[in-house]
Amino acid sequence: MLESVYEVVMAKQLVKRGVSVCRQVPIPIAFDGDRFDEGFRADMIVNQRVILELKSVEQLHPIHAKQLQTYLKLTGCRLGFLLNFNEVLMKNGIHRCVNGLPDDQTI
Repeated sequence: MLESVYEVVMAKQLVKRGVSVCRQVPIPIAFDGDRFDEGFRADMIVNQRVILELKSVEQLHPIHAKQLQTYLKLTGCRLGFLLNFNEVLMKNGIHRCVNGLPDDQTI
């Protein structure tokens, strides 16, 4: 299925459980003293703290994690999950990304 289908269903399920979810959140960029809201869009931000980047691809590539890292840095969020729904077992499609932690610490 398309990523948008997973996004709408996942958001609905999280909201039913009392979790705050914002979808397709603009992430602005700054360049040469100007701010551009058209920079990026995060698929979902949960409880204003955790970014979820949803994929439905045959295989994740390093650029997908780099995309999420960029979102984390620009928003100041410290935790994100890259979720690939095109896995036989969903647990194999879950990848955690962190921002701003020393290498020897984990969440």
